[in-house]
Amino acid sequence: MKMKKATSIKIKRRRKIRLGIRKKIKGTSDMPRLSVYKSNKGIYAQLIDDVNANTLVSASYRDKGINPGTKSEVAKQVGTLIAKRAVENNIESVVFDRSGYKFHGIIKSLADGAREGGLKF
Repeated sequence: MKMKKATSIKIKRRRKIRLGIRKKIKGTSDMPRLSVYKSNKGIYAQLIDDVNANTLVSASYRDKGINPGTKSEVAKQVGTLIAKRAVENNIESVVFDRSGYKFHGIIKSLADGAREGGLKF
């Protein structure tokens, strides 16, 4: 991946960490990569097959069935929603890609929701 110009040190640091994580993990059709992105407003999650360059399942805070609440509560709902959609598509195991974010707070809530929904990682 080519690194673009960043506007701040924080963004450069996260991009560098993200590239290091992506070197180590790859998603396949049997065990896709659960990629997480968080913005200031909400959170997004995708199951990605890196071999075929395909998004298998996605979920975000904007989907129907996500009730408003704190960001952690919404992230947990997004996690259970993506797990539900994955189980419907016969996907049980995934590789978790935190995309350079620390594994706490909203990211941890999403992971806990996905585990409760039936995903294994």
